[in-house]
Amino acid sequence: MPPLLHVVTDDSILARDGWAAQAAAVLVAGGAALALHVRGPSTDGATLFELTSRLIPEARRSGSWIIVNDRIDVARSADADGAHLGVRSLSARTARELLGPGKRVGVSLHRPEQVEWARAGGADYAFVGTIFPTPSHEGRLGMGIGGFRDVVERAGGLPLFGIGGIGVEQVAQLMESGAGGVAVMRGVWDRPDPAVAVAEYLHTIEEEVDE
Repeated sequence: MPPLLHVVTDDSILARDGWAAQAAAVLVAGGAALALHVRGPSTDGATLFELTSRLIPEARRSGSWIIVNDRIDVARSADADGAHLGVRSLSARTARELLGPGKRVGVSLHRPEQVEWARAGGADYAFVGTIFPTPSHEGRLGMGIGGFRDVVERAGGLPLFGIGGIGVEQVAQLMESGAGGVAVMRGVWDRPDPAVAVAEYLHTIEEEVDE
């Protein structure tokens, strides 16, 4: 199974002073229950490669995954644990062939019918969202818990992770609706101490898993 908590970045987060040190602390806090997604749609490949390469040793020590979003070339060059793709990208199966054996591939889904594409393509897991309104997608209301459940019904066992406006207080709703965990961005990176935020999310998720 994929890690319970996926922590995602964007260009502005990657550009913050001291981000790599924060990211290393997040990996320690999350351990094997965490996947860190190095995502920077407008960040150049050299920078993504440098940041990913710096974090790989810490991820190996902590047991965390390092996933590179959208850039299979960077993921392969840095020997990341895998790549995460959008619905207009390559299939997960093709991406895995390019990455090499043992690598993980996830995809992002925005509508229930897309889950068949993810399953047919051999994805290891899928993000589903946005669930709730979020500054990252202004003007998008989100599919809500009901929409997420519609995707779960079609998933056929594919691990699904809700993303979009998910605070710690929304975790229980998603887990009760069939989520394998959650994916977050600002809920971690906009906190004074991202590592503490990771611990809070994981505590809540693991409480739901144990029930």
